[in-house]
Amino acid sequence: MNDQHAMDPPATIQQHAAIEAQKRAAAKAASELVADGMYVGLGTGSTVAYLLPELAQRSLRDMRYAATSPATAHAATSLGLPVEDLDDMGGALDIAIDGADQVDPDCWLIKGGGAAHTREKVIATAARRFVVIASSDKSVAALSAPVPLEILRFGAAWTLAALAPAKLRDCPPSPDGNLIGDYLGAIGEPPILSARLSETAGVVEHGLFGPELVSDVLIAGPNGVDHRRGAKAPP
Repeated sequence: MNDQHAMDPPATIQQHAAIEAQKRAAAKAASELVADGMYVGLGTGSTVAYLLPELAQRSLRDMRYAATSPATAHAATSLGLPVEDLDDMGGALDIAIDGADQVDPDCWLIKGGGAAHTREKVIATAARRFVVIASSDKSVAALSAPVPLEILRFGAAWTLAALAPAKLRDCPPSPDGNLIGDYLGAIGEPPILSARLSETAGVVEHGLFGPELVSDVLIAGPNGVDHRRGAKAPP
């Protein structure tokens, strides 16, 4: 029998199914914020994978989409969603929707498990409204390592040493050809670490997203979808 789940304890299978159902619920709630004629940024990851078919089945008109990764672009176009280069769309996006690896009570995020956090941060910044979708297991009392990093190839060993403890991942490069690593130290105050990572030469971008980028966080749990407000006021 080749089914991987066949060897998992029943409780583990049930927990996995519950988390997947929560991802689907958060994605559906976010899809309902999208209206005809919008310019929409699409994130990357397993929760966004549930968002794309929700958008496709609504048959929205006059839509334009920008994707944060080739994987998302391929999945979206296969469902009939018209994906374009962000630069070709001109102006700001009306809304962007993406997942998160961790969300704290103040709407600080860790993103980048899928190695697309630089493009994700560009899309989040370009959007008038940035909506984060997550299952309940992503909600944490305090953020913890790892914090994803996108690093230039030139001087990468120096950059990692400057951020110690940090290391490269054994994974393909970012969509833009840079190395992917992780900061493994204590986070402490997210604003302080965010500034330190941003100021380190060789760091293209890091996976700490501040609440000033976030308009809404939709966290699905056993009792429905909890709606938190970030500091970026929606239109």
